[in-house]
Amino acid sequence: MLNLRDIDLNLLVVFQQLYKERRVSVVAENLGLTQPAVSNALSRLRKMMGDELFLRTSRGMEPTPYAVQLAEPIDFALTTIRDTLERQLEFDPVASMRRFTIAMTDLGEIHFLPRLMRRLADIAPGVTISTVRNAAVNLSDELEAGRVDIAIGLLPQLKAGFFQRHLFRQRYVCIFREGHTLDKDVLSLQDFEEAQHIVVVAGGTGHAIVDEIIEKRGIKRNVKLRVPHFVALGHILSNTDLIATVPERYVREGMAPFKLRYLPHPVPFPEFDVNLFWHAKFHKEPGNQWLRGVLGELSIDQGGNPDEA
Repeated sequence: MLNLRDIDLNLLVVFQQLYKERRVSVVAENLGLTQPAVSNALSRLRKMMGDELFLRTSRGMEPTPYAVQLAEPIDFALTTIRDTLERQLEFDPVASMRRFTIAMTDLGEIHFLPRLMRRLADIAPGVTISTVRNAAVNLSDELEAGRVDIAIGLLPQLKAGFFQRHLFRQRYVCIFREGHTLDKDVLSLQDFEEAQHIVVVAGGTGHAIVDEIIEKRGIKRNVKLRVPHFVALGHILSNTDLIATVPERYVREGMAPFKLRYLPHPVPFPEFDVNLFWHAKFHKEPGNQWLRGVLGELSIDQGGNPDEA
């Protein structure tokens, strides 16, 4: 009795081809093998099945009655395996009911989610999105386990084992309410030092670079309020004389209802890249690939220039 552990699937592929083509040379060409390799496979098949299976004649390799019996179920089995694997390598956004989880900051939600949800309504109506904060989970472990599909942001801690795709480049600016005493053409470093500040402590992201650079340069800052996220800034800044250091796109896209102004930052911060990150395990996973493509297209629509690394 045959044991499935002893069956080499490649031998069944050779059997299927021999039954169809009847010539060793044609089978070798179709499968990218040498003729001796095909003959060796046939020898192993004969030993495994206890039958000659194919006999050499003037018309080619003719199947024995036992081989004729085997041909249809083997063909069915191989076709089923191939179809199953091909289905796994496809993602149909129109029919999918999949839920994707994206790690991002509230900045990311302001920038991406309105566009993403509009796009999904058109191309993937059954797909749903959940978001988690980058700092609320062990992001590296969650991405590796597949519990988070993609992370978006300034995330220098995601290195080995991760792919990334550039979405856009960002710079920091100073933001404050209209009519503020700093509401003028240029913001000097002295103005910055003398102002009262609200600081966003965005743990788990690269935005800590702001505090690091200010400290290294010995720049004074009168911090009156610290908050753990960006989402409340508009309400606070519009009703106080505080100022904040924030990414420019956040101001352009989220602050219009609050009548805020912004100026180039007097501290020479480097521009930073906002990227997509995903674990190498899911680099070829079809749904993950599809979502990365959608987010990349949204970035291009907004003037980004994504490329994979």
